[in-house]
Amino acid sequence: MMNKNSSPWVAPLSKLPASLRPIVTMQEKHFGAVLNPTRWWGRFPYLFWLVALFVGFLERRRAAIDPVVRSLVMTRVSQQCCCEFCIDANSLRLAERSGSMEKVLAVANWREETLFSAKEQAALAYADAMTATPPRVSETLKAELKTHYDEKAITELTALIAFQNLSARFNAALDIPAQGLCASSARKTPHV
Repeated sequence: MMNKNSSPWVAPLSKLPASLRPIVTMQEKHFGAVLNPTRWWGRFPYLFWLVALFVGFLERRRAAIDPVVRSLVMTRVSQQCCCEFCIDANSLRLAERSGSMEKVLAVANWREETLFSAKEQAALAYADAMTATPPRVSETLKAELKTHYDEKAITELTALIAFQNLSARFNAALDIPAQGLCASSARKTPHV
């Protein structure tokens, strides 16, 4: 992981392609700045648009997975992949969606915490199992997931966890730093 005194080994773009202007404008409006990964993905605008459309579909209003559960698994995968930017961004999203910092601060130790529902615990266990290399999804876990989610929702949850692995591993490998979006993630980056 990158520390505050080092620079990334692959430099971010200082000027982004015009084709990314709609994404840049949206990020500046919502976050007040261009998000750090955009400056690396910007080298491949068409690929970045595909990634943005993919995550946009997974984050749609009528998604099969509840927004809090989506944010929980995205934050958990981010932690497992030690992606500073993803922990920061997904912690912010989880705090916004859950209405407090309580789950943000607890997700790193979710197995020991009591504030997660059985449905959330099943999704978090699945995120852990899928993010392992190789993935380790037991028959017991599959049965537990089926008590809370139908096959369509399980497929969508699988796609979401796979996407977050792509994003977190891309950002972590390139040392893309956190951006200070969520105060708690800047103070406390868990090492799991």
